[in-house]
Amino acid sequence: MRRSRLRLGWGGLRGRLLLAFVLTSAVTLAAAAAVVLGPLQQRLRDQSTESLRAAVLAARPRFEDAFARREKVDREIALSSEAFELSDQTAGRVLMTDLALTPANEEDGRPGFLADSESGPPPRQALLAAVRTINRQETVTDVRGDDLAVGVPLYRNGGVVGVVVARRKLTEVGNAVKEVRNALIAAAGVGLAVAVALAFFLASTLLRRLGRLRAAALRISHEGPDVSMPRDTGHDEVGDLARALARMQEELRRQEAARRAFVATASHELRTPLTMLQGTMELLAEDLDEIDPDMPDAQRQVATARRELQRLSTLAEELLDLSRLDAAVALRSESVELGEVARAVAAEFGLRAGERDTAIKVIPPAGPCWGRGDPDAVARVVRILIDNALRYGDGGGIRVTTGQDATVEVADRGPGVPPEERDRIFERFFRGRTRGSEGGFGLGLAIGRELAERMGGSLTLMDRTGGGTIFKLTLPRSHGGLAPPAAPSREPSISQRS
Repeated sequence: MRRSRLRLGWGGLRGRLLLAFVLTSAVTLAAAAAVVLGPLQQRLRDQSTESLRAAVLAARPRFEDAFARREKVDREIALSSEAFELSDQTAGRVLMTDLALTPANEEDGRPGFLADSESGPPPRQALLAAVRTINRQETVTDVRGDDLAVGVPLYRNGGVVGVVVARRKLTEVGNAVKEVRNALIAAAGVGLAVAVALAFFLASTLLRRLGRLRAAALRISHEGPDVSMPRDTGHDEVGDLARALARMQEELRRQEAARRAFVATASHELRTPLTMLQGTMELLAEDLDEIDPDMPDAQRQVATARRELQRLSTLAEELLDLSRLDAAVALRSESVELGEVARAVAAEFGLRAGERDTAIKVIPPAGPCWGRGDPDAVARVVRILIDNALRYGDGGGIRVTTGQDATVEVADRGPGVPPEERDRIFERFFRGRTRGSEGGFGLGLAIGRELAERMGGSLTLMDRTGGGTIFKLTLPRSHGGLAPPAAPSREPSISQRS
């Protein structure tokens, strides 16, 4: 038991929850990193390139004005001033040249620039960008690794007269991406730690609640349904499971109480007729052993024995019906003429109704009344209803009505069903307070309702004013007429209301 609990806790649900949380967090963070870091560097490089290009294009008119000055000194001063200003704006190196790529130093003869925001020899990339701009006479962007150069042509009188080249490093892009990556890694670590802690907390809470329910279920299986059940007020699946187990326990208690009541009732009902049968047979034997036997008394003893045997047969039939219902024995489904069934079953009770001075009136429908079901099962339900009416009708007459909507109603004029018993009248083994002198086992109406539902219909207790009881059997409608209705088998009355 202890080893099983540990395996359930760590190798089972808890381990799977931890693994699920960690994997989910890891996959989510990895996907976020791939989505963010992948295009981020290129996006930043594109933005930096576009920013430098826009800044140089915005400064081009000022360079053109400075280049148009007549005096060489003024022109050089103005160009240098614009170069330094643009360099401050772009955080890069700005160079300016004319079409001849004037040498920066007349002594060495190397090509140079008229203005340069930084000292030192011009970089080769700037020179190449200037040449390409002059050749193409359009703006040129040159990216080589982390080096970016933008060349913009200067126009005068409709032609290109010079080139402004701005050059800068893109290392800040890599630094920004690195910082984002480091921040994302740190966030991933924190997220995974939170996921593990949350998973451990949730798993521990869940397993603790499930453990209590498991222990309670084991106690119910070992000690019976009367053990105490832990309360779980959570509004989640585990709480629903706890409430379902509580309902199951309550149902087990009710069934156990019903079983005990049935065993006690059946024991009493069996003991009474058996005791009476034993005494009756002894008296009958004594009468027959006499030289001049008392035949009227012997006949009364035989009648008493038959009555008790009938009670034993009724109990056996009801138990057999229950076993068939619980075993889900398939019922037939065919057209049944309910008017014929009602008349045939009512005729079976003619002698018994005459003994009780009770009239059974069968009211036929205006036309054929066809329902779909098992003929024997339909007859059994009608027998149950007429038997109940005879037991509890107080001799006030019984009315059996069939309707073309595939219904059979059995009404009596007895005291009716008390309001507090209406919800339980169809429960197995339930015996009402008004069960009469003949008693019963509380199985008849339960069997009738289950048979009706197995045939796709229903058996209900109808409301009635002025006393009495009405039970209504409803079956699926059928067109019928395809074959003559099957005659229901004649069986003894086997049920009672309570």
